[in-house]
Amino acid sequence: MAFRCHLLASVIIVQLGVVANAADLAVKANPPPDQPFFFVVDNRATFSWMPSGTTPGQFSVNPNGTVNGTTAKQVYAFTHFDAWAYGTNFVNIMMLKSGHNDPASPCINAGVTVNFTPGDCAGGAEFYGLFRSTFGWNQIFNTNAFSVGPLHNVSFEIGADVETDNIFLAPAKREAVAGLQFAFDLPYKGYFNVAPLVSWEFSNHNAFTQCGTAFAGGQVAGVSCNATGNVSYHPTWAVEANYYMDLGFLPPSLQFFSISGRAGWYGTKGDSNGLPALSGAGRFSTASAVEFNSEPVRLTFDASKAMMGPKYSHLVDVWVAYRYWQNKFGLDHNAMPGVCTVAATGQSTNSCTEKTVYSGITVKF
Repeated sequence: MAFRCHLLASVIIVQLGVVANAADLAVKANPPPDQPFFFVVDNRATFSWMPSGTTPGQFSVNPNGTVNGTTAKQVYAFTHFDAWAYGTNFVNIMMLKSGHNDPASPCINAGVTVNFTPGDCAGGAEFYGLFRSTFGWNQIFNTNAFSVGPLHNVSFEIGADVETDNIFLAPAKREAVAGLQFAFDLPYKGYFNVAPLVSWEFSNHNAFTQCGTAFAGGQVAGVSCNATGNVSYHPTWAVEANYYMDLGFLPPSLQFFSISGRAGWYGTKGDSNGLPALSGAGRFSTASAVEFNSEPVRLTFDASKAMMGPKYSHLVDVWVAYRYWQNKFGLDHNAMPGVCTVAATGQSTNSCTEKTVYSGITVKF
């Protein structure tokens, strides 16, 4: 930089015929701008349509006796990502608006009110928030020792999940996670991150098990019902993974596509209703099961780059994805009578496993 400043000063002196000192001119040059605290800030808004979403325990019975446990969902999301000197922050806030097969309170199920009378309630509205932060070991310890081969960095990771829904169940999930993240590089500017974590869902709510309601199995607090409907679970293990990669091997005229995906495994956390006396074995058990929540692949088309050029890359993305969620919220899809199975027959309600292709549009701002 000093060489370039002195060279520029000399040229100006010669051209203007002015006797001056190049060093004086260099002193007057503007200093380089300060590095911003967040050197990456990425905000996006998304709308997606999920034709076959599920909410555990919400289903209807068709005239031929089959069970319909799916409901269409409109999903509105805001996503924020930033990077700073020592790590990253990620926030995702979603609102999921369901159809009538997942009704809001006072209905307890499709077409049935809390008084067991017919009713036509609007679809429920669920709000879900997720937060994850990483602190890179290379940055903390001022080293490159944690960059070996495809391994890009090792980080501490912390995070939290919160949820609320206006269905009769009235869930109020509060969960904390902490552990490590291992970040790997993939070809074509891609990445693969995997994080072994400790997960603790320390608070939730279940109106169906609240003492004093007609749904509780009895009125002994902590044994057959929950005094306030609030539920706390045991800490357990979790593994979260995600990846992204541009399809850079395609011809230049087709380099508008990328693939991404995620998966999360969450261990058993105790009794799903917070009533261990009912956890037993078999189809009447209410014990939690290992939860697998995944979006194995999402194919994204960079519409803004295709229409307006590389300068506008990922300003507008259109995508299609497949979602698979087994034992949703930790509920055993082969047990949990009245929720995942019909209590009288053991027939699946098809509401504790979610399998759906869905699509959406994402706008960066």
